Amino acid sequence: MADTHLTENSLVLYKTRPARILRTDEKLALELEDSETIKVRPKDVILLHPGPLRSLAELRPPSGDAQTAWEILAGGTTTLAELAELAFGAFTPAAAWAAWQLVADGLYFHGTPEQISARTVEEVARTQAARAAEAAERLAWEAFISHARAGRIAPVDHRYLRDVEDLALGRSERSRVLGALGREESPENAHATLLEFGYWDETVDPYPTRLGLTMTPPALELPEIWRDPSKALWQEPRLDLTYLPAYAIDDAWTDTPDDALSYDPESGRLWVHVADAAALVRPQSALDLEARARGVSLYLPQAVVPMLPQAATPALGLGLADISPALSFGLDLDAEGQIVAIEIAPTLVHVTRLTYEEADARLKEEPFRSIDQMARAYEVRRRREGAMSIDLPEVSVRVHAGEVVIHPIPPLRSRSVVENAMILAGEAAARYGIERAIPLPFATQDPPDVSPEPLVEGSLAAMFAMRRTFKRSQYRSVPAPHSGLGLSAYAQATSPMRRYLDLVVHQQIRAYLAGEPLLTPQDVLERVGAIEAAIPSARQVEQFSNRHWTLVYLRRHPGWTGRGLVVEKRGHNSTVIVPELAWETSLHLPADPPLDTGLTLTLRSVDLPRLDARFKVGTAD
Repeated sequence: MADTHLTENSLVLYKTRPARILRTDEKLALELEDSETIKVRPKDVILLHPGPLRSLAELRPPSGDAQTAWEILAGGTTTLAELAELAFGAFTPAAAWAAWQLVADGLYFHGTPEQISARTVEEVARTQAARAAEAAERLAWEAFISHARAGRIAPVDHRYLRDVEDLALGRSERSRVLGALGREESPENAHATLLEFGYWDETVDPYPTRLGLTMTPPALELPEIWRDPSKALWQEPRLDLTYLPAYAIDDAWTDTPDDALSYDPESGRLWVHVADAAALVRPQSALDLEARARGVSLYLPQAVVPMLPQAATPALGLGLADISPALSFGLDLDAEGQIVAIEIAPTLVHVTRLTYEEADARLKEEPFRSIDQMARAYEVRRRREGAMSIDLPEVSVRVHAGEVVIHPIPPLRSRSVVENAMILAGEAAARYGIERAIPLPFATQDPPDVSPEPLVEGSLAAMFAMRRTFKRSQYRSVPAPHSGLGLSAYAQATSPMRRYLDLVVHQQIRAYLAGEPLLTPQDVLERVGAIEAAIPSARQVEQFSNRHWTLVYLRRHPGWTGRGLVVEKRGHNSTVIVPELAWETSLHLPADPPLDTGLTLTLRSVDLPRLDARFKVGTAD
């Protein structure tokens, strides 16, 4: 509207509210509803009525019939003045303001003071229905909050808890519900609220989703070469080692056997056979890119999420068929445990699967006796060169048919034999790559900055203190010492179905053996970077999920009593390890027991969302 229409005592619209013009100079002086006066530009207001309006108090609602006016105008257009006269009988400042409020409300009318459109009957009906639904939803929300505060959540209220679930799963950072209830908006509080209201039960493990990991295997097809033993995977040049008995030694519940051992009595050579994953997973293939994105297989109590498609297990797992393809590391050692010769070749092997317990019972038989002797010599050599071994309690936490099963893992000699053989193969892979200028991802570890305090050798407290001094292992594209293993160079090579960088080692060695182009050091470094970004989340999820299911076990055994050992003292608090659960907890002990003192612990409470358990302390032994 032209500025000449803006005169003193006119009614104008300023920021959706009424105002009266007091003076018209270069700027307009306005009186607002709270009697405040301000100066604004003419273009900042909209004229509703030329006046005269002596006071905003005159804008009392006039009597009239807005609905009849709409019924007359439905589907047509009008002006503010015409609407005021039709609805309220006159075009006064009070009627103009009342008419504009009808327009601003939007149910019957919409537009500008110069051109107002009356909505159709259908439009009004839709708006009324929407407003009724909104009003009903407001009432339902208020009822839900009331129920929640009283602790009386019904199934019909569960829909409101979805935003709490999103926070608990890391999909959002806020929760309207927790905010309305005055609770801290954290994933732990969200988890606790979902348990409290029965939306979740104790079996919901939020950590894979919260940390952004997928729980589904790769949905990719394997190359055709694996499907038929007459095809290329078996028909390429391979060293036939089927005449040597080979043994895949693992836990009874392991379903992906990816390494095996055999011993040649004629040559005295130890063979470490590894699933030949690189025969199927070529660099930059879809399988390779998917494995790189995942980094590792995920081992959780409730599920195993493989790095490679599930079909890779029957294709490559050692001992799952009568004859298995492998990439085998032939290793000759001297009496001091030093590697004196290395042969690496694609092979065919006949593998028998054994548990650690079964292998342990046969260590006095051949070939287990000779393999054990080589493993002992190798371990002694590494210890001379600074290797450190930590023997803290370990357990297997698994969920089977809804039950949580916790098995302590005994420190069997067969485990040490297999562990040393795998380390030996890793050292051999590193030396093989260095001597032939094959770029590899090398696993390294810097030595501790400080030595652990002198404690009783082999005690649990000593092991715990030693672990605290260890630095995090790292991957590099150039060789460097691995302090913890006592090696000048090391490349993990025995789990290419479960660890991506092991697969890269296999890809590089296979390419070298076949005379194919190798990945460059920069290519390897890029793969190391991708894995170092992925692995921490996977490791954290495994740790959190194991704690979660251990706490579920304790919740289901409220009278649990067990033994703990004091492994560290910090002021008035002590760190206690519960060996049968491989659980660490901090306790305030009334006395000052020496390290390695045994305590009787009784479960007091479990805080599942915060991954914490509290124990009462009984008498020390």
